[in-house]
Amino acid sequence: MSLLQLPAPINPSLTHPARPPPFHFPPVRAFVGIHRQNPIFSPPPAVKERPFAPSTEPRRLLCKPPRGKYIQDDYLVKKLSAEEVQDLVRGKRDVPLVIDFYATWCGPCILMAQELEMLAVEREKNAIIVKVDTDDEYEFARDMQVRGLPTLYFISPDPKKEAIRTEGLIPLQMMRDILDNDM
Repeated sequence: MSLLQLPAPINPSLTHPARPPPFHFPPVRAFVGIHRQNPIFSPPPAVKERPFAPSTEPRRLLCKPPRGKYIQDDYLVKKLSAEEVQDLVRGKRDVPLVIDFYATWCGPCILMAQELEMLAVEREKNAIIVKVDTDDEYEFARDMQVRGLPTLYFISPDPKKEAIRTEGLIPLQMMRDILDNDM
């Protein structure tokens, strides 16, 4: 053996039997023409040709919006503005006041509207029940610390008593108990 001769390269799999041989990824194949777009998620062909802008993109509704059946002129629970509610709270009353903060898109608010209408029929002369739309009266709802919907305020005619605030859908019997016992 000559002095300049190099030793044979060492096979790593022979020196470290616990180490697996290196993994080689298979070549990537292109799947051209196999993938199809789902027609539900792709816009109509006419839209693709137009430049994108919010005003040029047509709106597609998934369902019809609610018609507002829970607020009608003949219902006892009336929708009021922030100024009207403030005048009602500051004015002299002989009966408790119930203020419902709601939104038209809120499912529990629609259920609460039905409960409040039944309560208004029961207590037509013994309570005043009004509604405030939080989308229309955003600042007033923020000032009243409305964080969740629906939010109800029960305000006693006695100015010495504190108002009772509830958040979320509450049963009709609980509203009756608050009006009977705490007002």
